[in-house]
Amino acid sequence: MQKIFQIEVENYLRMCCRRGTDLAKDKRFKYLMYFRNFGPAAGASLEHPHTQIVALPMVPKNALEEIHGAKAYFDFRERCIFCDIIRQEIEEKERIVAENKFFLSFCPFVSRFPFETWIIPKKHSGHFCQDLSGELSALGEILKETIVKMKRVFPNLSYNYIVHSAPINGEGDGEFYHWHIEFMPKLTQVAGFEWGTGFYVNSTPPELAAKYLNSK
Repeated sequence: MQKIFQIEVENYLRMCCRRGTDLAKDKRFKYLMYFRNFGPAAGASLEHPHTQIVALPMVPKNALEEIHGAKAYFDFRERCIFCDIIRQEIEEKERIVAENKFFLSFCPFVSRFPFETWIIPKKHSGHFCQDLSGELSALGEILKETIVKMKRVFPNLSYNYIVHSAPINGEGDGEFYHWHIEFMPKLTQVAGFEWGTGFYVNSTPPELAAKYLNSK
């Protein structure tokens, strides 16, 4: 059963890349947004599991802010901020959820939400699906492992995950950006303070979240 699940996840990722590669050929598009809503609390409008790919004629605000932050860090340090994060997480080992040869899954140091988890390639790459053909199996493995661990802790979990990637068609440079997946369980609600300030209150430290996910 686990082997069948693994193959299904790999095929799913392969299809996402195939569709994204095709959409990127259209020069009108500047950004590809891959996301998955699972469960009512995550805003899923369809009962069956599904992922959406939205091709946009501009780079959205949230992505642009993250890209600008990565560029500022690169200009100051002359290296990728995400590569530095990977080195720190592997060194400290307190927030790691899963790991294989090519990818790391971890609860980020300043998590916005309880049990927020990122999946990131260890090798620097700005664009999702770029040079990923030989690593799809490893990505499918760590994505499956992360979701399985989440569902062991929260059997009826609703969640969103979003692929953060560099813009396409000349709108950005993957030299300083590093694609990754942000997995966000819907365990709490964003309320007035968060909406009004842009600050997030997280009652579960990432170290504790990672420890709990690895104990089940």
